[in-house]
Amino acid sequence: MLVHRSGSARGRRLAATGILLVALSLLLAQPSSAADVPPRGSAHMGMGVLAHDGQQGTPVPGDATQTEGVDVSGHQGNVAWSTLWNSGVKWAYVKATEGTYYTNPYFAQQYNGSYSVGMIRGAYHFATPDTTSGATQANYFVDHGGGWSRDGKTLPGALDIEWNPYGSACYGKSQSAMVTWIRDFLNQYKARTGRDAVIYTATSWWTQCTGNYGGFAANNPLWIARYASTVGTLPAGWGYYTMWQYTSSGPTVGDHDKFNGALDRVQALANG
Repeated sequence: MLVHRSGSARGRRLAATGILLVALSLLLAQPSSAADVPPRGSAHMGMGVLAHDGQQGTPVPGDATQTEGVDVSGHQGNVAWSTLWNSGVKWAYVKATEGTYYTNPYFAQQYNGSYSVGMIRGAYHFATPDTTSGATQANYFVDHGGGWSRDGKTLPGALDIEWNPYGSACYGKSQSAMVTWIRDFLNQYKARTGRDAVIYTATSWWTQCTGNYGGFAANNPLWIARYASTVGTLPAGWGYYTMWQYTSSGPTVGDHDKFNGALDRVQALANG
């Protein structure tokens, strides 16, 4: 009987240990999703392009019919604008805001610095359609650097609408709800500034999250994101792109872009 009781106790201890080991292994196997989510405010143009679209081919060389540009955010800190200007970069977009909770702490250095060296520059807003309405975010953008002035060197604001870095790709919205959100942003931006905002996006995201909606193409210039030797298929409605973010690994700052035209066309967009 004593032997039996000892064996039973030992068996129970072994069973308990086994259960603990199984539970621990299951816990360790769970994805650390919270740790993988970046902090709010850290998003920037093209953040999801490499992960979702990849990079195919070699970035195209410059030519006379396209004008080199860059886009920057708080990740770049104080930017060496003179270096970029001397390398042939003639225009820039600077992240101003995200949602209604973030402003770029380097905005003044980046926005005014690019202007001071001679670049034509504009501001962009990283959209978070799951936090506040499109109109509310348009107002926040305009109130924090995203406005426009007829000085010949300021581009209309850009709406950066792409993969959600903080959750589901389409921010939990249906395709029709996403189109409505974008429309509300664009309408309010135009009401505040008199200009039609530029839309920055990737064809694959646009297709997935708006159903490849083509209704904005008549008024809103397209800034397409694709890291390849060509822009590939454009979203519905747009027969051509105005700007193309073609790499995230360019010189001085990573994100480099082509304007689809010579410098006088960049100036024309600035002048409205």
